[in-house]
Amino acid sequence: MTKHEEIIKYITNLKIGTKISVRTIANELNVSEGTAYRAIKDAENMGLVSAVPRIGTVRIEKMTKRNIEKLTYAEVVNIVDGQVLGGREGLHKTLNKFMIGAMTIDAMEKYMSPGNLLIVGNREEAQKLALDKECAVLITGGFGCSDEIKQYANQKQLPIISCSYDTFTTAALINKALAENLIKKDIILVEDIMKTDVAFVTTQDDVGKTRRIIKEANYDLLPVVDEHQKLVGVISVNDLPHDGFDDEKVYKFMNKNVIFVTNKTSVAYAAHLTIWDGVKYLPVVEGKRLVGMVSRQDIVAALQQISGQPQIGETIDDMILKNFNFEEIDNGFKYVGKILPEMLSPLGTASWNTLSLIMSTLGLMALKHNNNINISLDSFTVYYMKPVQLDTNIVVYARCIDSSRNYSKVEVEMISQDDKEVIGKALLSTRIFRK
Repeated sequence: MTKHEEIIKYITNLKIGTKISVRTIANELNVSEGTAYRAIKDAENMGLVSAVPRIGTVRIEKMTKRNIEKLTYAEVVNIVDGQVLGGREGLHKTLNKFMIGAMTIDAMEKYMSPGNLLIVGNREEAQKLALDKECAVLITGGFGCSDEIKQYANQKQLPIISCSYDTFTTAALINKALAENLIKKDIILVEDIMKTDVAFVTTQDDVGKTRRIIKEANYDLLPVVDEHQKLVGVISVNDLPHDGFDDEKVYKFMNKNVIFVTNKTSVAYAAHLTIWDGVKYLPVVEGKRLVGMVSRQDIVAALQQISGQPQIGETIDDMILKNFNFEEIDNGFKYVGKILPEMLSPLGTASWNTLSLIMSTLGLMALKHNNNINISLDSFTVYYMKPVQLDTNIVVYARCIDSSRNYSKVEVEMISQDDKEVIGKALLSTRIFRK
């Protein structure tokens, strides 16, 4: 085990809420401060620790994909540029929902439940009530709290946070962070679909053993790892020599030009790799170590699942396209919408980037509605565009002009609904991929 791996293991075994530092790790494990610093940064990227302003780096509970819609109190401190007054040991706990204490104490009590965050000013009775109900407290306006409240927060292991923002701004910042995390929840990563129980061979295994493993695992391709479990190549049935070489080492025949992904790679990007490079299997690595395998079939199934689930948070695409209505026409679709203020450039006309986004997105939507197939954008060419004024009603026609088993082409035309003048034209080419 390397020093780096030893530090990561040490951090993983620490109690949730433990404060760590570069110097502490270096002294405890007898390593250099540079090695300790790099390992702590990797641990932060892995979600094992979090850097909290004016406190330091704290061991936190690793967030799973299922709980990504929640925030920890440590993240709230970062979001509002806050200062922790007490209850530091509870920073790793997750926030279920927040509420604003702008009512009487009696009315406030019925809204409180464990795991909530009360946003309130310098109202000590409300702060104490929140701690009684197992809620954390965020004090706005830069106010502090009494020593009694601080001690009670330490006893309850619930953070008391103070920030300089007003209540409205504080609530808006937290709500924005929650919305962004909800959008991230819909982005499926390779780690969500990969198979971790993967058959593999080492560089010291022979050809005969490799043949048996490929046959038993029913794979066309096997990852090849070294003695440290690091991916060094792949071996397929076609790479193996003919009979008579069973005692030869497999590393002599393996392909060293490996196409792989990390566990944090998005499934959408993995889909592009399977199309561009024509591979059926992608090894998954974490820090160069083999951790799993994902197949083209797994990727297609995941993309079908994504298309069947509505986005919870509102993205830029949603904001721009929400006012478009569509109807089916011969060999395509017709979209009707309006140029909104958020689509404008600094010059006061519709941004060319926005118009390109509208044409490309509506072209892809037309293909998906028409064929219900898995597609990947191959090229998008805009060959005409002109300025458009605010509040202009526009019509977008997306017509399929060519289609085959593996390709599909769509012509997109944008017209002003009032004077029937052509605003933009584009050609969109896609590839079709199947399991």
